[in-house]
Amino acid sequence: MSQGRCSATFATAMMLCLLVLHSGVAEAATYRVGGAGGWTFNTVSWPAGKRFRAGDTLVFSYSPAVHNVVAVNKAGYDTCTVPPGSKVYRTGNDQIKVGKGANFFICSIPGHCQSGMKIAVIV
Repeated sequence: MSQGRCSATFATAMMLCLLVLHSGVAEAATYRVGGAGGWTFNTVSWPAGKRFRAGDTLVFSYSPAVHNVVAVNKAGYDTCTVPPGSKVYRTGNDQIKVGKGANFFICSIPGHCQSGMKIAVIV
């Protein structure tokens, strides 16, 4: 009889642990960069007021004939230059997961980054 009660108590404790663990896990969010207008000029302030988490997905929607997305470091972001080895996206519907820390993206078409086509996402 006591073995049955112990098994039931153990099962209940396991269920509670699983519930607590599951409720503590935040689901990743998906953000369309630039909102309804997509990835375009003057998006530099788009991240303001948003709370990003590691694993969130940024969707860059744009015309690949006119723009691109380049993941750069802070120096590349600040100077609107593409450091060697930077990842360049060109699909027009790029989905990029952000990592913990600072994530920097620019459009490398001449003049576009200087016109505000860049974002810094801090996770």
